[in-house]
Amino acid sequence: MNHGGIGRRAALAALVVALVTACGGSDPGADPYLWLEELDSPRVQSWVAAENAKTLDVLEKDPGYAANLATAVELGKAPDRLPLPRFHGGAVGNFWQDGDHQRGIWRETTVAGYEAPQPEWKTVLDLDALAAAEGRNWVWEGMNCAPGAGARCLVELSDGGADAVTVREFDRSTGQFVAGGFVLDEGKQYTSWIDENTLLVSREWNPGDTTVSGYPYVVKRWERGQPLADATEILRGDPADGLGTAPFLLDGGRGERVTMVVRRPSFFESQISLVRDGRAVRIALPPKVDVQGLVGDRVLVSLRQDWTGADGQAFAAGSLISFDRDALTTAPDRPRATLVYAPGPTQTLQQVMTTRAHLITTSLDDVRGRATVYTPLPGGGWSAAPVALPENATVDAVDADSRGDTAYLTVSSPVTPITLWRLDTAAGRADPIKAAPARFDASRFVVEQLKATSPDGTRVPYFIVHAAGMKYDGKNPTIMYGYGGFGSSETPGYSGLLGRLWLERGGVYVIANIRGGGEYGPAWHEAALKTQRQRAFDDFRAVADDLIGRDVTTPRHLGIQGGSNGGLLMGVQFTQAPELWNAVDIQIPLLDMVRYEQIAAGASWTGEYGTVADPAERAFLQSISPYAQLRSGVSYPKPFIWTTTKDDRVGPQHARKFAARLSELGAPYFFYEATQGGHGSGANIDERARTSALEYTYFARQLM
Repeated sequence: MNHGGIGRRAALAALVVALVTACGGSDPGADPYLWLEELDSPRVQSWVAAENAKTLDVLEKDPGYAANLATAVELGKAPDRLPLPRFHGGAVGNFWQDGDHQRGIWRETTVAGYEAPQPEWKTVLDLDALAAAEGRNWVWEGMNCAPGAGARCLVELSDGGADAVTVREFDRSTGQFVAGGFVLDEGKQYTSWIDENTLLVSREWNPGDTTVSGYPYVVKRWERGQPLADATEILRGDPADGLGTAPFLLDGGRGERVTMVVRRPSFFESQISLVRDGRAVRIALPPKVDVQGLVGDRVLVSLRQDWTGADGQAFAAGSLISFDRDALTTAPDRPRATLVYAPGPTQTLQQVMTTRAHLITTSLDDVRGRATVYTPLPGGGWSAAPVALPENATVDAVDADSRGDTAYLTVSSPVTPITLWRLDTAAGRADPIKAAPARFDASRFVVEQLKATSPDGTRVPYFIVHAAGMKYDGKNPTIMYGYGGFGSSETPGYSGLLGRLWLERGGVYVIANIRGGGEYGPAWHEAALKTQRQRAFDDFRAVADDLIGRDVTTPRHLGIQGGSNGGLLMGVQFTQAPELWNAVDIQIPLLDMVRYEQIAAGASWTGEYGTVADPAERAFLQSISPYAQLRSGVSYPKPFIWTTTKDDRVGPQHARKFAARLSELGAPYFFYEATQGGHGSGANIDERARTSALEYTYFARQLM
């Protein structure tokens, strides 16, 4: 989602380096571990191998590790897992991994065939066979099919799980890659069909032609049979953009189509343009919006800020609105909107799906799942019909048939396996049709929603899963999970691994819905942006204090867990309140917040964290940066820090440097770096199972 130009990008990079150096954040003499920012040099490989060996020599030799690994592999490869459906050109597809398909297969059946007790799948693409034939560690990143029947699709493959992908045209009807078809070499890139013979492509057209965060920013029109070098430019972003520029197609399923391009000056800002008569025309929308889909002639847009339309009608942040497609195309500078959904004080929009003639939303009400079907009315309005689903559950959108009336939702809770519901949007009927098997005896456990009070008086909700007969004696081993960033809502779902390896062994599990997330809409997120982020950290500790105050646990038995932005949360808790935890699981983290803009895609997140180029924001980043705040003489708990070499989003550099600094201080730690897997825990089932087994072994050692 990012774009850039060589000259301006180089100038901007030089400016950033100068600003950071002037503040002392980039002086090589001030950071003895800058060399660990080398992605994959021989000396870094040697360091990683030595660190991995130290960790694995302890955790893999723990008496509980073998059983943990066996359980993780068993559940990861279980043939009776629930296959979630995806619609493609009238068929239902599913990407599937198991013991025989480590990398996975794309397979398809009919809608009726999928809903049968035992679907008869047809394998369309075998990734294991492809990887073996081509000598590559292919990881499936998705498939984007042409509008209409959609036999031709663009398959995205990552080598080892990185965000950079190779794009190749594939024919679902023949099960073969198209000879002489569309092919794009590896890179961070985005594609969209216009029709079966025309693409819009955003990519690094020339070396270094990306934004400061490494994403493409030039969109071109590419015709079948045309040399890629002759593609016609449609829209150009700017190398200073925080993200990039990407094309996308809205397909209403009945022949209605709208081609658009989104430019992202920052992570939370968008400039939406229509592609009309071979050029991009900007729509006069506010910057904090997301285009959600097309139903008939209605274009759907969600708002993350208050906005007043061209006719003077005001809409609140968190609303979903619609535009007449023809009017929007005719007068993009004067868009007139109709309200679809407006959130109440405790509500937030989550997901949007569209069928041929209806719209489905999922939302949260006090962090409890809801779903609603909306139907367009003559004159531009909408009717709303709530979907009857189980209460106190997590509700997730799966997929909807843009050419029909069927949509699928999942419903789950920590003690209820995922159930797939078919939603007939024309009839307004929802029915459960499939359920994942139970992986542990959940009858002994209960789920509660409680609330803690943050230092500024804010009430912070959290979910706790525990045995019905739990003793309130402060001795319960407890894992507390948090994220608190980017407006992402954390809801409690079912995990057989958590049940088997933690709950059944006497553990307690907690999800903290702290500020910075989206559980109560845009305001909940914005309350912890940039220099206000300490609120999210305080919220998390408030939940811990509440658990301790209720005698659920004590610091001796309390561990915490979080990844990516949640890894930053873990690092801050580790440095700001080391006395509160006895285990800290720091997953694929950001930890050096003074240099994060110069590592991987870090420059794209200044809208969330701030920038060292701003003196006030730099001072705050320095004050909370876990890497900068490590001190000698402090009694730290022994953390488990893990990352992956192929992570080109956050980057493994943060975790490496943090571990090296702990080593310098003589503080105990575990460090593990998987060599494959991207921004996650592994590239295939076995790799992910190994990481999970290491985590639960670590928690058991520290807390039980």
